[in-house]
Amino acid sequence: MTRLSNDPAAFADEALEGFAAAHPRRVRQVPGGVVRATRTAPGQVAVVVGGGSGHYPAFSGLVGQGLAHGAAVGNVFASPSAHQVRQVARAAETGGGVLLAYGNYAGDVLHFGQAAERLTAEGIPARTLGVTDDMSSASPDEAHKRRGVAGDLVVFKTAAAAAEAGQPLDEVTRIAELANARTRSFGVAFSGCTLPGADHPLFTVPEGRMAVGLGIHGEPGMGERPVPTADEAAELLVSTVLGELPEGVDSPRGQRAAVILNGLGSVKYEELFVVYRRVAQLLAEAGVEAVDPEVGELVTSFDMAGVSLTLCWLTDELEPLWTAPADAPAYRKGTVEAADLFVPDPSAEAAEDTVPPATDVSREAARTVLAALRVLKDTVDVHAGELGRIDAVAGDGDHGIGMQRGSTGAYEAAARAEALGAGAETLLHRAADAWADRAGGTSGALWGVMLRAVGTALGDTERPTAPVVATGVARAAAGVMELGKAEVGDKTMVDVLVPFSYALTAATDAGQPLATAWDTAAHSASAAAEATADLLPRMGRARPHAEKSLGTPDAGAHSLALIVRAVHGVFVPTLENH
Repeated sequence: MTRLSNDPAAFADEALEGFAAAHPRRVRQVPGGVVRATRTAPGQVAVVVGGGSGHYPAFSGLVGQGLAHGAAVGNVFASPSAHQVRQVARAAETGGGVLLAYGNYAGDVLHFGQAAERLTAEGIPARTLGVTDDMSSASPDEAHKRRGVAGDLVVFKTAAAAAEAGQPLDEVTRIAELANARTRSFGVAFSGCTLPGADHPLFTVPEGRMAVGLGIHGEPGMGERPVPTADEAAELLVSTVLGELPEGVDSPRGQRAAVILNGLGSVKYEELFVVYRRVAQLLAEAGVEAVDPEVGELVTSFDMAGVSLTLCWLTDELEPLWTAPADAPAYRKGTVEAADLFVPDPSAEAAEDTVPPATDVSREAARTVLAALRVLKDTVDVHAGELGRIDAVAGDGDHGIGMQRGSTGAYEAAARAEALGAGAETLLHRAADAWADRAGGTSGALWGVMLRAVGTALGDTERPTAPVVATGVARAAAGVMELGKAEVGDKTMVDVLVPFSYALTAATDAGQPLATAWDTAAHSASAAAEATADLLPRMGRARPHAEKSLGTPDAGAHSLALIVRAVHGVFVPTLENH
């Protein structure tokens, strides 16, 4: 288990700070993550990678010459926010555009996609690529839904080498896509990982059994079987990966492949070498030549006891990119001529914070909204452990800590805005950005959308009425469904947000004051959250483990229901129905 930590909510930030302090000649810390400490040639494409903390060396340890130009780093097992990704990309790019590469998880897809849109709008061409190497997470027919695991390294490495060679953005993207299409991974685990501050692992495996087909966020495996010998484990890994060849590879015989035997956190190097001994024999027997194989911890999951095998079927174009020199804190190959260190300009100072003008009635409403955000934060704090346990049934168990980070960040940003005299709209917009930035992950992005939508409806000038609040909630529901692509019945927060919105709109349209209408809608939300226990998830990380979640409500739906119930009555002094 992860034994050394201070405040678990600060673990990711403190780990990144210590990492940067330990490697000053290779990386420098910037808002949102790290970038190369060395100068990059003007006009070179910047390959910016990223994802949640808890996977070291991925993602920060892979930043350096010949490898990534920057890494956006989120909270434990949660994607960085779009704002963080954008900040890192802006710090890393030198005029050639940016390729944003990440594991294909819902939160990463949302945040990196939003960052690419914003960068492009600002005049920085940006492309995105979600790595999809994990064979166990979806069938070949739905390969686009697969998640990224240790195959991340091959895709990042080949793309970065192409950028280093001076290839333009479209070519770097094409090469990354080619490497991704030709990469397959499969893993097994003997125990789950334990998050910082937790007293039990996210999943357990019965004595004498192992999980097969696991992910890197502490998700349980797709199945179980007896614990094998090292040779038997190697045989399972090799036979599974060789059992699905990419398009254009008719037979393993005569092929050259990049090979990675990856330890997931607590399998010792000597154990990995014992397994690789048999992996190498089996690949040779199949006629596969391993090119620059890597054995060690490359993409981990805290202290998970597990191992995965990755093969990328190389082409004449990919092989020299895979074998090219690199010098990153956690990955070094060949000899790299050291570039000069980059010296940032210390003169840039942030302007004093200001807020747009607001009327007295809107500032009064803002104070009530701030009180609601305080109640929201306190509710999340009380239930964080419960939310994490619910999420761990079929997911990664980070929902509680993510909601804590998001709600705390939102409240603190709102308090600063209120002190500056902000109206309701500005206060909620500041809270929305802070929630998305601090929480990351899918829920961070969606809560950011919700708070922003409600804030836009309230405005900075008029006294909000009950119908206006209902309109804001309706816009929030529409925004969440548009961004997250979830619908009612997918076992997500949408299953609570939509009936809550419908009930609130119907009650306010009937002339009920906000307190009464909100109470009615909150009852609908509670019932809807309980009903998600009978649903099978069709979205997010719980989807591959759908049957495990039967009988348990969705964590996001449950947290939303708790929140709308807790804030009932807070609005009464200001948001009267006129």
